Parts: sequence; C-alpha cells; structure tokens
Amino acid sequence: MAKQNIQQVKQRFGIIGVSSELDRAIDIALQVAPTDLSVLITGESGVGKENFPQIIHQYSRRKHGPYFAINCGSIPEGTIDSELFGHEKGSFTGATATRKGYFEVANGGTLFLDEVGELPLSTQARLLRVLETGEFIKVGSSQVEKSDVRVVAATNLNIAQAIERGKFREDLFYRLNSVPIRISPLRDRKEDIALLFRKFAGDCAEKYMMPSITLTEDAREILTNFRWPGNVRQLKNVTEQISVIEHERVITSEILQKYLPKADAALPVLASQSRDSDQKIFSSEREILYQVLFDMKKDINDLKNVVKTILEDAAASVPQDENPIFHSSTAPQDKASVTLPLKYEELMPKKNHLTEVHDRSDFQEATEVEIANLSLEDAEKEMIALALEKHNGKRKLAASELGISERTLYRKIKEYNLEKL
Repeated sequence: MAKQNIQQVKQRFGIIGVSSELDRAIDIALQVAPTDLSVLITGESGVGKENFPQIIHQYSRRKHGPYFAINCGSIPEGTIDSELFGHEKGSFTGATATRKGYFEVANGGTLFLDEVGELPLSTQARLLRVLETGEFIKVGSSQVEKSDVRVVAATNLNIAQAIERGKFREDLFYRLNSVPIRISPLRDRKEDIALLFRKFAGDCAEKYMMPSITLTEDAREILTNFRWPGNVRQLKNVTEQISVIEHERVITSEILQKYLPKADAALPVLASQSRDSDQKIFSSEREILYQVLFDMKKDINDLKNVVKTILEDAAASVPQDENPIFHSSTAPQDKASVTLPLKYEELMPKKNHLTEVHDRSDFQEATEVEIANLSLEDAEKEMIALALEKHNGKRKLAASELGISERTLYRKIKEYNLEKL
C-alpha cells in the first residue's frame, strides 16, 4: 500500500525516479503531512526540494488553506521582517500603509521558507517566537498577534557549520528540525539519471515540436557516471541544450561530452574532495607559512641540482690546457683533477680548497658549501621549529612532514638548540 501511495504521489507531482532514497523521502513526507510538526528539508541546490512542501501541504488537513513559498535569500535584509510579519503605517520610510505579512495571510495554511539559512539573526529570533508560541508583532507595532501556520523550511547549507560560525541559531534549528527530510544528490541516484534525461528530452521535443533525442549506450554510461554538481537542474539544462542545438537525434558520447564541463567529467568524485583538501591546507595563516617554507626548501634543493649540473658540464666539456680563461692551480694535479672556469670560480666562496675539484664527491661538497650561504640557516631552523610545534613535539611526525629521517631531525634539533620544543 505504501508503494502504491508513493507511486501516486510521483504521478501527481511529476516526480521522476525509482531510487530507494527518493522513495524514502516521499514516504516521510506522507507520514508527517497529517501532523503539525515543523519539517526541515535539506539537500544540495537543484535536487528538487520544492516538491516536498507541496506534498506535505496537499496531504495535510490544511490542504484547503493558503500555501505560500518564500525564498528567504531573495528578500533584502532590511525588508525581510516586514515581508514575514507585516508592518504598521509610518514604521519606516516608504511604509505609506499598514501591510500584512505572510504569517498573517497564511493563517490556517502552510508557509514554505526556502533557503531559511539565509535569514539574518534578528529575523531568526522572531521566527523562533512564532514557531514556539504562534505569536508575532508587526514592525512598528506593539500589539501581539496570533497565527496558526504550518512551517516547512528548506536549505542547501550545512546548518551544523552555520551554527558553529554563529550564523544560525541552534535553538531555531532544533525547532525547525522536528522532522528532517534529506534529498539525496543526483550522483547518489544513478538509476534516476537516464529516466530524467528521457523525461526532459520528451518535454522539450513536445514544447518545440521536434523529434526527441536518444542516447547511445556509451553516451548513457557517461551520462550516468557524471557527477552532476548542479543535480536535476543541471541535467535539465544540458538535455535542453542538446535538444535545441544538435541536428542529430541520436546522441553519441562524443556529442554528449561537448556539453559536460571537462573538470567534472575528468574527476567525478575527487573534485569536491580536492576543494575540501585545499580549504583545510590554507585554513589558517600558520598553515600558509608551512606551505611557503616547504616550497622554499624544494626550491633550494632544485637550485643545488642546477648548480651542480652546471659545474659538472663545464668541467667535462672544456679542455683545461687550451682555453686561456681557465686558471692553473698551484696544487699538484692528478689525472682526475679539473680546473674551474673563471666565471664559475667567481661564484664560489674565496677559499683555496674550492678552486680545484678532484672527484665527484668534491663537486658535491663545493656545491653544498655554496648553496648553504643561499639557503638561509634561519629558515631551516624556523621550519623545523614550526613542524615540531604543529605535532606537539612528536619528532617522528615532524620528520615525516619535513621529508627527512628521524636521525637527521635529531641532529638538526641538537644543532639549532631546539631540544625544548
């Protein structure tokens, strides 16, 4: 019987889908409709939240009463109180007459507050009062008035985060959330995607009197596996674009991919995770400093390799006894000895033991000494100190983040007198 009722609701309100998540949401709406409990509908933008307040209203005892849907995000903050609760004549500039608010005109019916998370805090306090007591006061008035209104609210915001940031009242959340209904995103209802595409294609063909488009098997697979960040609204837009623009009525995967954003198509699951990861990395100034220091370390290592390569190439490619720009060393030379060009020797510190490089290990030593002056000892010390502070002195974790061994980290700690961290 429950399945039969759900199917009737789908036909009545034009809801397309066979997923269990969608059926569950409709079933909850039917169960709560005969009561006067407040309902909070959550879900991403474009999933079709606006259908459920109408279901609740039409299957309630208030179905013959008024029904109003208000988008709280589209009303300016300065006038939202007047829109919801009304105002008295002369209460503010432009108030040339007394005006009834939605809570007054919707008396005995249902009020759908879409994007309720956008309400300013002052309006949230007024809303909490009318939900708890049924009482409200018009703007500019001192008279308490009564209203019998069933409130259904919806939002695509993360209310828990909004409460934590002080943008939404916790007590109002619990008052609105008497019965929660969550609408799953389209990517979690893959079995509904092809059905919705066919419905939108048929509607568009009928409206503009053209043959309906169909999908090849590989195009259907791409359509189903796409992430659809805009959910049903985005799917409808893409379907209508293809229907109007393409001459071919059989849509292949090549045609379909031209209408899908490349970033989302390539990374259907990881895109949101990547954004979340970036937000976590740069969530504080300290994390930004870590990132700068680690990038500096990488740049220094790259510079070491570049200078080392330049020195090796110069020593290997130019004969030492034929070019007049080469110095002759006063120290005895063996078969492996190489004299550096003047232009590279001028880059080196003025020390005799760097004038000659006798083997490959000497090259490494000379390069390390030169780059040590460029790497800034203080930056390395600061980087180690920050890593230790971040991990509360746990050296194993700090060494892992710095990309060095624990043994090296212990030596650096002793060298920079950081034992107390």
